[in-house]
Order: sequence, then C-alpha cells, then structure tokens
Amino acid sequence: MNESWTASDIPSQQGRRAVITGANSGIGFETALELARRGAELILPARTQAKAQAAALRIRAEVPDAKVLAEIIDLADQSSIRAFAARYVERFPGPSLDLLINNAGVMAIPTREVTFDGFERQFATNVLGPFALTALLIASIRPQPGSRIVTVSSIAGAFGKVDFDNLQGERRYSPMMQAYAQSKLADLIFALELQRKLTAAHSPILSTAAHPGYANTNLQTSGPGDDNLSMKIMMVLMHSLSQDAPHGALPTLFAAVSPTAEPGGYYGPGGLFGLKGAPTVAKIPAAAKDQVVAKRLWEQAERLTGATFASFASLTRTPNQSATT
Repeated sequence: MNESWTASDIPSQQGRRAVITGANSGIGFETALELARRGAELILPARTQAKAQAAALRIRAEVPDAKVLAEIIDLADQSSIRAFAARYVERFPGPSLDLLINNAGVMAIPTREVTFDGFERQFATNVLGPFALTALLIASIRPQPGSRIVTVSSIAGAFGKVDFDNLQGERRYSPMMQAYAQSKLADLIFALELQRKLTAAHSPILSTAAHPGYANTNLQTSGPGDDNLSMKIMMVLMHSLSQDAPHGALPTLFAAVSPTAEPGGYYGPGGLFGLKGAPTVAKIPAAAKDQVVAKRLWEQAERLTGATFASFASLTRTPNQSATT
C-alpha cells in the first residue's frame, strides 16, 4: 500500500451516506470532516443533541454545503441504541447506508461502573454497543462494493485477553490493562469474525478495522481520573511519540474508503511502535485470530444485548442496486 497515504487520497464520496459514532470530537470528528469534504452525507450520533449539533456546525463552518444530520446515541445504553437505529430505518428505509464507522469509545474509567443495563461501562460502550448497533443497521447497508463497516480498535488491544470468567470485571477490575485492553481486543475480534460471516455469505460488504496509534484527543483526558497519577505520567512521557487527531484519523479513513483496503484488513500508523505515521497494514495480535474465542464472544454479545444479525444471505448484491437513496 501507499506508505504516504493522506486525506488528499480519499476518493469522492458523493452519493454516499455514513454513520459515524463519536464524531463530535477527536478522530471521529476528523474522520467525519474529511468525508464531508469529499461529499459524503453524514449522520453523527453523540450522547447529547447539543454535542452532535455542535459537531455539525463545526463541519458546516469548514464545508458550507455539507449534509450533516445530528443525532443522539449512548452506546452504553441498549435502549438508546435501539431508538437511534429505529429512527435511522424510519428516515432512510431499505438499503441506504454505505459506511458504518464504529468509532466511539471510553478509556480507562478509574473505578468499575455499571450501566443501567447492568454491564461494565467500558465493555458496554466499546464492545456491546458497536455490536448491537451493527446488528441493527446491517440490513440497511447497501450490499454492493464499497460498502463497509469499520471498527476502531487500539494498540492496547495487543495487550488484552478475553477472560470469560471476568468478562466485565466482576472479579477483578483494572481500568487500562484489563478492561480497556480487553474491550479493544474484542473490537478487533468482532471485526474479523464479522468479515468471516460476510465472506461465507458472498457479501460484497467489507468489515475492516483500524487503530489511531497514540493520538492526542479527549479520550485520554476524559477516561483516566485525576487521581490516576501513573496514567497521567505515562501520557506525558508518550506525548513526544503522539500525533494530532487529523493524523490519527487517517487509518480509520483508509479502512473506510481506500480501494486497496482488504476484507478483514487492520490498519494503523506505520511509524515507531505503531504510535504515529502514515497508515499502513497493522499487525493483528494472535489472540484476535482465535476463532473459538471469536465464536464464544459473538454468542455472549448476542445473549447480553439481545441483538442478532439478520441472515447474512440477505446481504448479497441485489440486481440493479441503486447507488443512492
């Protein structure tokens, strides 16, 4: 692949529609902004209407003719996910979506928190939320080449382990190396397993994954608490190895729109330790390739969320499928 791939290499997105979670800030916002520059229609759900609307206004300030719909979703709340999906399907019936980018996430919440649904917050937001949203929207994705589901993982996933006896930190909770790392490994496992199912169904829809390396965004500051001194020190030390949000968004953009992105491809920065640099093929941890774990995790996600995927056979290309809706 092109080792100097930049936002200028993004092909035209005219006539394409994208849902991007967490696009009100950080790499999600930069991803949305670049897609808007290329003509994509954007649906930007955030946890509050005010945050989503502020992001939409910022994008329109840069791209005056941008088509942006501000929406609400809380990925830690299954009822919020279902409500958003229902509103989407009502507004855009039938196959109408080209890109679903599962970007939103939380990181290293200092103490274990439980959501309204009874799930550990990092597992709920980073894993169960994207799983349920994808299940609810996959029938809306146009079954044609170019349609993609992108899941944003993290280099921290390489240090994770899916511990089914402590899946939600019930027995032991460690904010970063247990809960967060496991959730980001699970995201990558999900992306790969989804591609296996799409491939088996001969669907043209691709499932890809990306990580931003170490990008300076509010994820690092909104997750770890002020009293988490060791985490704060680590972030200061790593600052010189970091990159800004626009560069951190490039692997996601590559996974979403590059003609050379592969089915089940995983992309991240190509620089030192994968922390920064132009997007390139990222190494997939061995733990992410375990299909036994993938099957079990998928089943657990279905059980916990109650969300099941429509028949993958329905995701094959339809004759004379319209490029726009």
